[in-house]
Amino acid sequence: AVRVVESGGGAVQPGGSLTLSCLVSGLPFGASAMAWYRQAPGNECVLVASIRSRHGRPTSYADSVKGRFTISRDDAKNTVYLKMENLEAEDSAVYYCAADALDAGWEPRCRRSFGYWGQGTQVTVSS
Repeated sequence: AVRVVESGGGAVQPGGSLTLSCLVSGLPFGASAMAWYRQAPGNECVLVASIRSRHGRPTSYADSVKGRFTISRDDAKNTVYLKMENLEAEDSAVYYCAADALDAGWEPRCRRSFGYWGQGTQVTVSS
């Protein structure tokens, strides 16, 4: 069975940093596209960052996190990371990791019927 497990969430002050990790098993990780989504209370679940599986591992970011968040992957460890810097209160949300073994591209809103999803990890940015 495919497992997607996020870790690394927590509470941090504005301006602080956190790095989320997502460990995947049960599918060909190196050939899979990976993404991070987030959902704050009362808001839609939206795409934050993604990284493709093809040569060069192209990345993409939501405008709201460009320059502050970095997505990366370690195929030897079946893990994708989301490094978050200069965090803002608006970044508070549950962060979800998603895997797509077909590397077909990600939609801007969560679509849990597509790909494989973790249970999420809470990030709280507050003073």
